[in-house]
Amino acid sequence: MKIFAFGSSIVSSYWNGAATYYRGCYKYLARRGHSVTFAEPDAYGRQQHRDSGDFSYVESVVYRPTIDVAAMLERAAEADVVVKHSGIGADDELLEALVSEMGAERPVFFWDVDSPATLARMRANAGDPFRQAVPKFDAILSYGGGPASRDGYLQFGARAYYSIYNGLDLETHHPVDPDAALRCDVAFLGNRLPDREARVEELFLRAAELASGASFILGGEGWGDKALPKNVRWIGHVPTDDHNRVNCSAGMVMNINRASMADSGFSPPTRVFEVAGAGACLLCDDWPGIDDCFEPGTEILVIRRAEDVVQALRKYDEKARKKIGTAFRERALRDHTYDLRAAQAEHAFIESLERRSGVERAFPTAERVEQPA
Repeated sequence: MKIFAFGSSIVSSYWNGAATYYRGCYKYLARRGHSVTFAEPDAYGRQQHRDSGDFSYVESVVYRPTIDVAAMLERAAEADVVVKHSGIGADDELLEALVSEMGAERPVFFWDVDSPATLARMRANAGDPFRQAVPKFDAILSYGGGPASRDGYLQFGARAYYSIYNGLDLETHHPVDPDAALRCDVAFLGNRLPDREARVEELFLRAAELASGASFILGGEGWGDKALPKNVRWIGHVPTDDHNRVNCSAGMVMNINRASMADSGFSPPTRVFEVAGAGACLLCDDWPGIDDCFEPGTEILVIRRAEDVVQALRKYDEKARKKIGTAFRERALRDHTYDLRAAQAEHAFIESLERRSGVERAFPTAERVEQPA
């Protein structure tokens, strides 16, 4: 199967939290025998901050925003299926309209990496053109959002909906030797975003103030002018190929979802699975559906306020943290690999192709919910 996908970037994680997700899904789709072309705009300095790594499993095409859109659509027309990812950051509205119209000739998919935000946008604006595009796609794929995301898309006329969660690629996220320069009690990697900052202030920064004798590392863009406690060290952007060193050097690693994702729930971000691959002990903010992925108290530690972080630092010694991290990794390897996610995406594509030809077949490993007639 020839797959053509429009996305933010597969070669750069700079201001692009979806990079790991794209890489995992498309690498393992390629290993299942599919040909993948991934088109990304030259925008936001991402091409100037490309990650090291082998991305030869896809044909990576970098295009000029707006100027090269027509040429990219001509190339996409040669594929068996065409995917438009959300949040590219350049020509999104144009691509959503034009890719949805390509559905007259071939299956087209909208693959959402931030469904709560997309749905909120449509609900807030009755004139949002994406409202008219949703029913034209063969299916909506989403990396999270659970029942709220599914029901929201069905209300906007989606033909079918599939959940394709983030996952673990053990080839890229795995245990490494700790780096003395990155040793700390708690590490958090995340860009500064309005939808997450208040949660970072409570769970990470206030926890650092309360645990003044502990050391904290903050990674990610945008924090340069933020007032930080004295025991918090900001290390700036951390490329994905350095995440293992950070995860394996910290006593505990923290995950903090954006507020929209936390409210909808069922949205485990890439960071969760990267930490799992490293076998590190995770302090995870609370959201609905987290226990569908990992067992709180045994495989992860759930935190709801700064005091929970302080208590975890006191309660769990190095041996206990290692035990939790090991169980965390084993569960991810069993239930949450990108090989499994790629199989689910493949099922979505094949099922949509068969639906067009009048063939129905159930795939138990892929969630699909069609809009009632």
